[in-house]
Amino acid sequence: MYATKELTQKINMAVEGIQYNAEPKNLYEPIRYILSIGGKRIRPLLMLMGYNLYKEDVDTIMDNALALETYHNFTLLHDDLMDKSDLRRGNPTVHKKWNENTAILSGDTMLIMAYQLFNKGVQNETAWSSFIDATLGVCEGQQYDIDFETRNDVTEAEYMEMIRMKTSLLLGYALKIGALLGGADQEDVENLYTFGEKMGLAYQLQDDLLDVYGDPTKFQKKLGGDIVENKKTFMLIQAYLHADSTQKAELDRWMNVKDFNPEEKIAAVTHIYNILSIDKLAKQKIEDIFAESLKSLDRVKVTEEKKTELRLFANKLMGREY
Repeated sequence: MYATKELTQKINMAVEGIQYNAEPKNLYEPIRYILSIGGKRIRPLLMLMGYNLYKEDVDTIMDNALALETYHNFTLLHDDLMDKSDLRRGNPTVHKKWNENTAILSGDTMLIMAYQLFNKGVQNETAWSSFIDATLGVCEGQQYDIDFETRNDVTEAEYMEMIRMKTSLLLGYALKIGALLGGADQEDVENLYTFGEKMGLAYQLQDDLLDVYGDPTKFQKKLGGDIVENKKTFMLIQAYLHADSTQKAELDRWMNVKDFNPEEKIAAVTHIYNILSIDKLAKQKIEDIFAESLKSLDRVKVTEEKKTELRLFANKLMGREY
């Protein structure tokens, strides 16, 4: 079994070794840039870890793993443009460093590259179908996220389904595809998928929490962005559910105002969160879902020794501060 650090090193080396066409430079340079500025490589790592539960030759499926990482970064490139974000991992976003048209076209190229890479990897019809389902599902989740920005009646169930599709789906499928390529039986494949999906839900809820309560010196993007953009997060939905009439009116005012000072809006909404102890509700939800994810890992029929790295990874991921 490989340690997480060893697999991450392999992935980083493989990312650095991706071959790009020389021209047009302004098409491929942004792709090289977005893939080179770091990130935890969570999705390809999970694919290799899922595979490594059953087989040792992880390099065999590296192209499949790179496909998932390329696709994920494609979504980030376009998400940053849609969200008008200035920074990604502490660096200028592609549309800021170049321009919006470049971000769109380079992102489109990354999507095509992702399918090319997966097609170069180990061939398995079920894994290929899973990759297609995962990539389509993320786009559907992103559209729900956009739709929710203009709604003030988003339910908790709707929100959880949106983040399942937009974020946690890809973590679940990373493990599922790895297990499929490794020859796991159907029961293990589904349990690993559920482990990854639930872990992804907890991870996204924690990201929502950190967007408001994170340490600004460690959280590599500006705090309060979800509040400024009227993102219907678990926290905002819970605030509406627990607020009295005065607090609801205040939330409505900030959700509907067109001309505002971002810092003032962040402070006002955060104040309501503090009064209602929304952070505590979010933390409890995170703990409950994460516990469910670990139960699915418990059911995977490999030795506990082989599952050690996945447990360590999951606990480290959920203990992160940035």
